[in-house]
Amino acid sequence: MSDKKKKKPEAEAPAENTPEEKVPEENTPDTRSPEAPAEPEKKEPTPEELLAAEKDKYVRLYAEYENYRRRSQKEREALYAQVKTDAVTPFLPVYDNLERALKTGCSDEAFLKGVQMTMTQLEKVLEGLGVRKIEAVGQKFDAKLHNAVMHVDDDQYGENEVVEEFQKGFILGEKVIRFSMVKVAN
Repeated sequence: MSDKKKKKPEAEAPAENTPEEKVPEENTPDTRSPEAPAEPEKKEPTPEELLAAEKDKYVRLYAEYENYRRRSQKEREALYAQVKTDAVTPFLPVYDNLERALKTGCSDEAFLKGVQMTMTQLEKVLEGLGVRKIEAVGQKFDAKLHNAVMHVDDDQYGENEVVEEFQKGFILGEKVIRFSMVKVAN
């Protein structure tokens, strides 16, 4: 090893009161100017201030609770609507099949009456759940409600008029569960 690494720096003697360091003498009077602000003393809050602070905490807590309650209510309603939609959706193909069965007709009156009664009962159940049919034929085409699968040019119908419905659409509340499949004119 080299000699430089072996040598340890010698401790320097402390300098007596260098200009950077000022050591106050013990028996000197306070040298603060009378204009310098003294440290503020901590006051005890008055009862009115304590009451106002507690009231503010209470108002904020109450507002937070009300917001939580409203948010929870909206979440419950949205969840309920989604669950209702999920429960109704599998029954829509059953509705379609019953509708097709009624359109084809049948020679057996008792069988036809039974299908009509089943269809009526299903419609009442859907209505009771708040499900409405989307009226399409004769209406103006609305992309929010209808799904156009065919187009026909015919002067006897108006512009963008729905002339035929292939599959019934349904609405639950304000939400479309299934769009109507339609043929649009012009």
